[in-house]
Amino acid sequence: MRTLLRHLRFLAAVQLLPALESGEETTLVGGQAVLEGVMMRSPHAWGICIRKPDGTLATHSEPLERMSEKHKWMGWPLLRGIMTLGQAMSLGFRALRYSANVAIDQLPVEEEKKTEISGWVIGVNLVLSLGFFIFMYKFLPLLAATKLKNHYPAFGNQILFNVVDGVIRIALFLLFIWGISLMPDIKRVYQYHGAEHKTVFAFENRDPLTVKNAQAYTTFHPRCGTSFLMTVMLIAMLVYMLIPATTFWARFGFRIALLPVIAGISYELIRFAAKHGSSLFAVLTKPGLWLQRITTQPPADDQVETAISALNEAMELEKQRGGELVIA
Repeated sequence: MRTLLRHLRFLAAVQLLPALESGEETTLVGGQAVLEGVMMRSPHAWGICIRKPDGTLATHSEPLERMSEKHKWMGWPLLRGIMTLGQAMSLGFRALRYSANVAIDQLPVEEEKKTEISGWVIGVNLVLSLGFFIFMYKFLPLLAATKLKNHYPAFGNQILFNVVDGVIRIALFLLFIWGISLMPDIKRVYQYHGAEHKTVFAFENRDPLTVKNAQAYTTFHPRCGTSFLMTVMLIAMLVYMLIPATTFWARFGFRIALLPVIAGISYELIRFAAKHGSSLFAVLTKPGLWLQRITTQPPADDQVETAISALNEAMELEKQRGGELVIA
């Protein structure tokens, strides 16, 4: 039973991966909340710190390749968003796996061997996560909008149909992230998410990385994955209005095929808005910041300490690899 609950908790966290990630390849630091800890990444390294059940900290760090330095085309507009998202998801799974397995250190050796979350479990969770995303945010909203159109012909208008489809999609997303926040474990993940944001703010403002300094900042950060997901949903609504498909399966096919395009556009929009805070594009990203009232929660001091330790791990390895961690 304990093994099943642990795997269910891991699966629930997997569904939140895109919402918990922050940062981009061109920024100095970013991170992600995981189970009982935080992962932080710098341009060429990543570090993770997990609070064990006995209160001690477990840390780990590894080098990180910057894709656009290895392949210049991966840094091109639109493509860089897709590449960065793919790398972030891959790294996020590794961080989640580490965080889930750290808790097993408290178990007897015999039970640890049976309960360690293995690679094939990660693969199954990835497939389930992708299937859940497509079913929840592509299939169901489209099905509901189609049913409404069949009963009320006025919804057959291309613009109105996609507005209804988009509103249903956003409502399902809001319901999911709110409902899952009622789980005690996920509520703590949201607190670690807040700790990660506070720590990044302190670093970006050149403050010494102390718990007191980090706690002075807000938990709402413009480069949060929550903002990215909300922007994706708003951009998707506009893009779908331009697609002339009229049948259910044609519309569904386009929704799947256009996922990379919409992700790339949304990435560029978030990137631009972060640099031009007073622009019209920045206004479009505001709903994502509002949504962080759910996905980030005020952290305790020990949670901020964990986030700072994770960032220090990444920074130390970055220095060893010759990186310069200076804010311009």
